[in-house]
Amino acid sequence: MNLLKKACYAIVFTGIIATTFQCASPKQVATTTFEQSTSFNVKPVSFQEWYAGIKVGGTGINVFVPISDVKEGVTFKDVYFRNLKGKLIKKEGKYMAVLKNPSTNYTFQKPEKPADYPFTLTDNECVLSYTENGKIKYYKIKSLNEYAGTYYENGHPTIYNKNSTDGMASLDEEESDN
Repeated sequence: MNLLKKACYAIVFTGIIATTFQCASPKQVATTTFEQSTSFNVKPVSFQEWYAGIKVGGTGINVFVPISDVKEGVTFKDVYFRNLKGKLIKKEGKYMAVLKNPSTNYTFQKPEKPADYPFTLTDNECVLSYTENGKIKYYKIKSLNEYAGTYYENGHPTIYNKNSTDGMASLDEEESDN
């Protein structure tokens, strides 16, 4: 009888402990709070898929983020889009990111979401991460404009300089006026 009492107490004690202390799931997802307004202006964001002409070039997405009125203490970090992540870089007064797809396919296919990818986004949403006065913040953009895809014959693009010219594009060498 004494053994039965001890077994009963052990079961009740185990039940109380189990309901009081819940075990955390190993895949616990942190909830991220998105900023509703920012201290800078973001105009309509656009993107363009790209395809490299060589197997090691792969595919990816260029994301163009027109940002203005950036206050002191704001530093832009990354862009998250279609399960890809890329560093947001300012080049000639404009912000852009090159998101390289890990796939070696010749056509763009959205990659599977990596285990450490922090957001669940639709195909037309992206997230900007930035620091403001030392604190990391996230801003979700819910609609992006798409440009026609582009083909890079010699591999994936880099953050490049565009040369501006006053004339029209031509395949011919410059002709001299005689």
